[in-house]
Amino acid sequence: MKTLPLNVRGIPAGRIVQGCMGLGGGWDREPVTAEQIREGHMAVEAALSIGINMFDLADIYTRGKAELVFGTVLKERPELRDKLIIQSKCGIKLQEPGESSNTFDLSREHILSSVDGILSRLGTPYLDILLLHRPDPFMDPEEVGEALRLLKESGKVRHFGVSNMSGSQIRLLQAYSDEPLIINQLEMNLEKTFWLDSMVSVNRPAWREHGMPDGTIEHCRLEKIQLQAWGPLAQGKYTGRPLDGQPEHVIRTAAMVRSLAEDKGTTPEAVVLAWLMSHPAAIQPVIGTVNPQRIKACEGADKLELTRKEWYDLYISARGTRLP
Repeated sequence: MKTLPLNVRGIPAGRIVQGCMGLGGGWDREPVTAEQIREGHMAVEAALSIGINMFDLADIYTRGKAELVFGTVLKERPELRDKLIIQSKCGIKLQEPGESSNTFDLSREHILSSVDGILSRLGTPYLDILLLHRPDPFMDPEEVGEALRLLKESGKVRHFGVSNMSGSQIRLLQAYSDEPLIINQLEMNLEKTFWLDSMVSVNRPAWREHGMPDGTIEHCRLEKIQLQAWGPLAQGKYTGRPLDGQPEHVIRTAAMVRSLAEDKGTTPEAVVLAWLMSHPAAIQPVIGTVNPQRIKACEGADKLELTRKEWYDLYISARGTRLP
């Protein structure tokens, strides 16, 4: 497996990140319960047991309750803080009653106030990494750069990155910030292969619509920006979820994953993650499950080797059509 760009930058990150979007129950305004805190402890312990030391949150996850649960875990186990790499995100404003949609806000004021809220809920004086959650078409990149500068100078955030952004959007932000953007978190998995499809459709009619602007992956690799994959397990589609009504190529790919897992003496989860991590871009999966059993099923994915043929067989099967 390739060395992570984060490690090159002196951040001792493991190959897999534990996503925490599932902590805190529903996306409602009910208070955090003792059972949800217990579930938080179990998820964190399961992640630690397989060597995960990096945890991913966002200010909007379960309307702030995910951070509250994680913060309670840290409060009850204060010895963990210095052993963990904690990243959170800001920039999405959730739809409120009477509103028709979520909106995005990367204004200076919103970034600064969001970080104060994140730190309060987590009960920690600093974040290891802050990601800008979505591109805001109304943003002023100079304002963003100023906000990042103030957060770094105050000691509230040590490193910065983005999520769901193209290479050109990253270049625009970087032009107005002295703080390097070191992560780009994108949806990448066996089901959502548009990050690969954008490459293989160069100089050919696009075989289907894909949502990855050309050059995004290449820009991140050239600039040593860590690629993180959200949704890497594709919500269990290839690892045991019922497939009633799914297309034939999905059913076929799930069977292929199971067969590889059996042949290699591992789990389907490990195979699906290894498919991502085998790519030379040193992709870092952010697993979204907080179920302890499913977390532990990911163990060993960073050591599992796929041949070039196995990798291509999975890709071609998952995309549902042959390559040019």
